[in-house]
Order: sequence, then C-alpha cells, then structure tokens
Amino acid sequence: MKKVSFTEMKNGTKEDYLFLDKHEKNFELGLIRNHYVGRTFIEPSQKIRSLGVKLKLNANKSTIKNKKIILIDDSLVRGTTSHKIVKMLYDAGAKEVHVKIACPEIKYPDFYGVDTPTKKELLSANKSNDEICKYIGAKSLKFLSLDGMYRAIGFENRNENYPQLTDHYFTGEYPVKPVDELGDFKVTQLSLLNTASNN
Repeated sequence: MKKVSFTEMKNGTKEDYLFLDKHEKNFELGLIRNHYVGRTFIEPSQKIRSLGVKLKLNANKSTIKNKKIILIDDSLVRGTTSHKIVKMLYDAGAKEVHVKIACPEIKYPDFYGVDTPTKKELLSANKSNDEICKYIGAKSLKFLSLDGMYRAIGFENRNENYPQLTDHYFTGEYPVKPVDELGDFKVTQLSLLNTASNN
C-alpha cells in the first residue's frame, strides 16, 4: 500500500518537504485549498471556524483513496481544523491518517496578537496526546519537541535562563508576567500595560 504525505494548507508545505527529504516518502497534493478563505483558528466562534474549514479545503479523492496518509500541519490549536480534515480524508477513502505537527504542543494563551485568550480553548492544555489523537480521529499524532524546534532553526538548544524566542505558548514562560485573571485562565491585559504611560 502506497504511503503519501501532504500538507493541509500552503503554509505547511515547507514542513512537508523537510519531512519527505528525511523519510523518502511520496508527496502529493491531497487537499485543494481555497486561497480566499483566511486562517480558521482565529475566527471568533466555533460555528464560523467549522464552516471556514469546509469552505477552505476540498479532498482530492483520486490521490487519497486506499492510501495511508501522513498529514503535516504547522500547528494544532483548538483542533477544529485537524478534526474536520482527518474526517474529510477518511470520507475520501484514506486507509489510515497519521498527523504530524511541526511545532510543540500549544498549551498556553498568546496575548501578543493571536486570538487564543484562554487555556480552556487550547486542546493540548486539556488533553493528553492520546486523547487529542482520538479527538481528531487520527491513527497517530506526533508533535515536534521544544528542543527539536530550537535545533530546526539553528540553535544548539533552548537557553533556559534567557530563551532565544518568545516560546510562551509552548512553555508558559511569558516575557511579561500576565495579570488580571478573570477565571477560566483568561487574562485581560499584561502587567506592562496595566498602568498608563507617563510619556
């Protein structure tokens, strides 16, 4: 049985090529993307996010049918996209779907511009790897390790005292400590912005 690797959106393609180069797998475009639909995970409601996935992607059945699929994506946030895509692949005739995520588990909210305001919404903050795998319906699920991410971009390892990157969504170590918690791990602002500037 032929194994095929492909990405679910354009920004995951570079991760696919790196994986294929190492593992000598075949690469095919199993999903056709509508480039006029934006990123679904930043939409304000679950209903809109689910509809966005349906509008954004269409399965290429001739590429998928009777094959074992390795789906590579750049991240897994709420799991909405991954769940819908895995189901779409099985509906298109895939024998198995294995998911690889090209970053570590996102366990903490980001307050610097990305709309993930609470830990309650983040799949990796609330479920184990096996539970996430079952939730999205995949045969297997693997994330890039934190050390692996640092090595992939040219660092020997992560500096534990002064991290080279703002990796707070993976580690919970924010450059500025979050304050003003409202419950459900929600934070309204950062302590740096807590008082008005005198300048």
